[in-house]
Amino acid sequence: MTRLDETDRAFLRALQDDATLSAGALGQRFGLSQPAAWRRVRRLHEAGVIRGRRIELDREALGFGVTVFLGVKLATKGRVSLEDFERAVRAIPEVQLVHHVLGLYDYRLRVVARDLADFERILRRRIMTLPGVGEVEANVLLSEERRPGPVQADPGSAGG
Repeated sequence: MTRLDETDRAFLRALQDDATLSAGALGQRFGLSQPAAWRRVRRLHEAGVIRGRRIELDREALGFGVTVFLGVKLATKGRVSLEDFERAVRAIPEVQLVHHVLGLYDYRLRVVARDLADFERILRRRIMTLPGVGEVEANVLLSEERRPGPVQADPGSAGG
């Protein structure tokens, strides 16, 4: 685990909110010079704390108004390998996330579709025909609150 000071944690929180912030903007916000802020960000990258910067696309603006979370239980674990299922599901562009999980289902998928009719088409023609698929449970997303997630607490604080 990489040791982080309060400035590192403040940088990470700021970058979680807006990954486009420059080293100059971070330095100005937190009272450091641009080179000092750049060195901190570079160190966090090199330590693997920051793995990259991504843009977030608005699915609805792109025409994908429905998001569905699927629980998928494989029917024939012995006959179909997990790799076969994973390779086939990766070929479906509407499947945005594939999580191999422990529990009632073997996989959790996040699927986007234009509307419910489009989702039904994806489900019938693409998901249900994947190798080894047995049971499938669908949960349609009604609303979403994005939360940035925790940033390591100071080891000396009550939370750490």
